Amino acid sequence: MKVSLIINKDKARAVEAAERVAKELAALGAELLTCADCPVTGTTVKETAEEAIRDCDIAVTVGGDGTIIHNAKYAALYNKPLLGVNLGRVGFVANIEPDELDELKKLVTGDYRVQKRMLLDITVDKDGQQRRYTAVNEAVLHRDSLSSMVDISVELNDEHIISYRADGMILSTPTGSTAYSFSAGGPVIEPDMRCILLTPVCPHALSSRQVVFGENAVLTARVHPSSTLKCYMTVDGQHYIPVSSDDKLTVKKSPLELQLIILKEKNFYTLLSEKLKEF
Repeated sequence: MKVSLIINKDKARAVEAAERVAKELAALGAELLTCADCPVTGTTVKETAEEAIRDCDIAVTVGGDGTIIHNAKYAALYNKPLLGVNLGRVGFVANIEPDELDELKKLVTGDYRVQKRMLLDITVDKDGQQRRYTAVNEAVLHRDSLSSMVDISVELNDEHIISYRADGMILSTPTGSTAYSFSAGGPVIEPDMRCILLTPVCPHALSSRQVVFGENAVLTARVHPSSTLKCYMTVDGQHYIPVSSDDKLTVKKSPLELQLIILKEKNFYTLLSEKLKEF
């Protein structure tokens, strides 16, 4: 069994924890792959994290939810199940903590469950070209000014349904419902559900509310900025795309899925309560 081990080297204790993970997996007979920017003792080093995940049977990340989200697109693209070892502050997506590494033996025995998470497919029609992105958590339309609001119109299956005047708008997966959308007042959605959540950010209307769309919804959005207001779309906090009133943004369910390995069963709502007590 080949296991890729991807580390967030900026996290405190990440390298030390990864060495412990590697030792546990090696003792179980696993062949370990890492990437060049953060190699681990006794592993085969690939040039990039994408190559390590492409060539593995199971991907393991050591860090926080951000580490998982950053590498999830590779795991989904190459249809590899992924396990997160949490070193972050919250860790909604990661399944085990550093003091639970004895659970790793289940990777060899097969005594684990794979939970499939819906992703978003995002297309930006800009300057006569299409740019495509995959989101694990969310796509965010937002302004680039503290003193102005942005007007956003939204269509469902090519029919106009709503307009917002707000600081921005979040289109998220159920996984992303506990991220930025939650901070903006959005509802918590069970992570293995199939739906798209729309959450306006500080809307300037009492009637503006969050909306949950079915998995087959195709949502398009346009911004209507003034001549001085700049707008952007951010995907999972990684891609930062300037957006003008001439651009069309389309969001729908991705054909790809993220497969998360569950070694230790934890009630989602109990976990939610425990994690949020940390703040």
